[in-house]
Amino acid sequence: MTSTVQHAPPGLKGLVVARTRTGGVEGQEGFYHFREYSALDLSRHRSFEDVVHLMIEGHLPDAAESRAFADELAAASMLPHELLEQLLAIARSGPDRASLARLRTAVSLLGSVEDFPATYGATQEQVRAGVLRLVGVVPVLQAALFRLRAGMPPLEPRPELGAAGSWLWMLTGQEPAPEHAEAVTAYLISTVDHGFSASTFTARVVTSAGADVASAVCAALGTFSGPLHGGAPDRALDALDEIGTPDRARDWVRERVSKGERIMGFGHAVYRTTDPRAVLMREHAQRLGGPLAELAVAVEREVVGALAELKPGRELHTNVEYYAGVVMEQCGIPRAMFTPTFAVARVVGWGAHVLEQTEDPRIIRPSAEYAGPPAPAPLP
Repeated sequence: MTSTVQHAPPGLKGLVVARTRTGGVEGQEGFYHFREYSALDLSRHRSFEDVVHLMIEGHLPDAAESRAFADELAAASMLPHELLEQLLAIARSGPDRASLARLRTAVSLLGSVEDFPATYGATQEQVRAGVLRLVGVVPVLQAALFRLRAGMPPLEPRPELGAAGSWLWMLTGQEPAPEHAEAVTAYLISTVDHGFSASTFTARVVTSAGADVASAVCAALGTFSGPLHGGAPDRALDALDEIGTPDRARDWVRERVSKGERIMGFGHAVYRTTDPRAVLMREHAQRLGGPLAELAVAVEREVVGALAELKPGRELHTNVEYYAGVVMEQCGIPRAMFTPTFAVARVVGWGAHVLEQTEDPRIIRPSAEYAGPPAPAPLP
């Protein structure tokens, strides 16, 4: 009998599973975009709030829309009293490295406290309200959990500082230098969305089941916490610390490759050129200056050269995690908060995809081919 089963490539690599208007990634060209605009142009010339508006509403706002939307996001950032009472217990749970797990717990509790409706049967306006609620509140929750764990009181957001400035304020308790706010703004915008990443696909699968927005974001956060996805900026900077000086870089890479280890901060599942986000972050790292930026640029050159020798034809170029870690370190963000900072941006992309997924009521339900012993087998 001829089988009609269609086999997908491992990891679904290169398989188109949906159509989207949120943006796209052109891996061969080293280019990506949000809606119809270059993501790097947006990162250099627009505010984070305007890019959120673009992703959620589908167009860049005019001045009046921008002000109104910023006010709406500010209102969405307020924490409910019932959640505040539980944050200290959540903050004290787990090891230091479990920041995203604590955030996931807090988002789950928020979804319960505020009774987010199922997306199935909900209006687009109801889903949009849930998305904006999480975009507004996730940075406040994450910063509060960080400070409470460190024995410091949480701080209220300061929307007048902009999204990046408010984030830095809530983490450090200090008004950020303009150049730090500018660099973090560029980072947040540049990482808002990036095609059908594992966490984005997860959010869409959960939404396809008709679940609420908080559930979709919790599932995406769980996926995002993996070191092969969002959990790499601090590891890339740790590697830079280990290398120490540019003259040690090639031997360091050879040793790691001989052990079969990944070189964090280099190589990407999609790009066959330097990650354009790394180009943007390198610009900011060099603009901020200092010994760390100088070391990063020199080590990057040596590592790329070593990887070209050891893995010819693999196209292992610098990715966003490498310079993202450098910039966040320069701006005073604690290393434990590197990946959570990434999540503060990516929740916007997840929300945009959740909204888009609700336009198609069909559940995502692929098939799997059984590969075990022949069935049915007699019971022993």
